[in-house]
Amino acid sequence: MCNRFRISAKQAAVMRACGFEAPYAPDETFPPAREIFPTGTKTARHGPVVRRATGGNRPLEMVLMEWGFPTKIPSKRDPEIKLSRYVTNARNLSSSMWSPSLKTPERRCIVPFTHFAEPHPEGGKGDDGQPKQMWFSLPDQPIGFFAGLWRPTERGEAFAFGTTEPNDIVRPWHPKAMPVILKPCDLITWLDGDTDAAKALVRPYDGPMHHQVETPRGDLIEVDA
Repeated sequence: MCNRFRISAKQAAVMRACGFEAPYAPDETFPPAREIFPTGTKTARHGPVVRRATGGNRPLEMVLMEWGFPTKIPSKRDPEIKLSRYVTNARNLSSSMWSPSLKTPERRCIVPFTHFAEPHPEGGKGDDGQPKQMWFSLPDQPIGFFAGLWRPTERGEAFAFGTTEPNDIVRPWHPKAMPVILKPCDLITWLDGDTDAAKALVRPYDGPMHHQVETPRGDLIEVDA
């Protein structure tokens, strides 16, 4: 389960990577946090997503949302008590939690990343003092995009992204799943296509990938990256 990712890029670079020239000032930095963690009941954590705006000719826009769809699960001690849980990875896209967003193009989004992490099977601590991770990136795409879904909640808007079978690069480190990564030519299909076209993009990524144990540096990708 991917529960950490990084987006070390200015928003203008992100928008250019998905084909949209947004009028951001060169010195603007967004989002405020470069490493994204799941949201929680007490601590709300947000990550950037790109979606269609509702007005005008529906250009792309970048917004911050909480990472995790809220749900309730029974307590193990007392099943009558329902505990809050925030689900970050959409595994079964046919389930009632995810299918309404998948079937509605307006509720699809793309989630920018520069690196994503899967827990290292050795366990222990990484060089940043956090649980040890294997970090993955795309050498031919400094900024990649996950296939995301979003919906409104009582606390605001929340997002998650789809997962699928791991490819040969991720499988040795995380045999259960990997995020659905979109190729640049597929971004518009994910945002605007019908349900069948979107589902066809839920597949293991077949492009080049790099992996490393070292925590990625936080250098920001600029507009012309």
